[in-house]
Amino acid sequence: MLRKLTAEFIGTFWLVFVGSGSGILAAHFPQIGIGIVGIAFSAGIAVMSMIYAIGHVSGGHMNPGVSLGLAVAGKFPAAHVLPYAIAQVAGGIAAAAVIYLIASGKAGFVAGGFGANGYGDLSPGGYSLTAGFVTETVLMVLFLFVILGSIHERAPAGFAPISIGLSLTAINLVSIPITNTSLNPARSTGLALFAETAALPQLWLFWLAPMLGAIIGAVLWRVVCEDA
Repeated sequence: MLRKLTAEFIGTFWLVFVGSGSGILAAHFPQIGIGIVGIAFSAGIAVMSMIYAIGHVSGGHMNPGVSLGLAVAGKFPAAHVLPYAIAQVAGGIAAAAVIYLIASGKAGFVAGGFGANGYGDLSPGGYSLTAGFVTETVLMVLFLFVILGSIHERAPAGFAPISIGLSLTAINLVSIPITNTSLNPARSTGLALFAETAALPQLWLFWLAPMLGAIIGAVLWRVVCEDA
């Protein structure tokens, strides 16, 4: 179990460091900033590469919502959801701390939103709580649906990480303007701890919506696709 939890810690660290670090450190770099498209692909590539790296050890969840959804779908032991979530959140916090250490090395650095998730005044596009909740829930439903389909025994072998990574890329392209894209409570928690905004009081949404979406996605997949 220790190896699995360590793998999840490392995997989540990588996901947050690359996916969120690209937004904080490189998105607005003068003249050659990577922008939303670059951030979206950074997150997708990070997930894809780490699933290949640790999938055989821990499953490569890197997200408490994914662990919960897989448990509801009967693909993961329910008793392991909490230990996985703890390791994932720890990895997210560690990655956010390293990003902060690097970012603060630049003269005039101000943490500001620090890439944290938010709604209302903290939404990149000024979207409401309702819009943020619907976006995070619906996209997590579909993300779990894609994950479960990609790892199904009848799915083409070896392509699951690519499918999952590209799905996360697409999700980011849609939702960065709305909530700055969570779908991952570990990511949201780590960044909120270092933001100089009201990100922490809004953190509840970025636990509730992804976890609810994961449950719905798992149930929907079992009804539609499990025995197909």
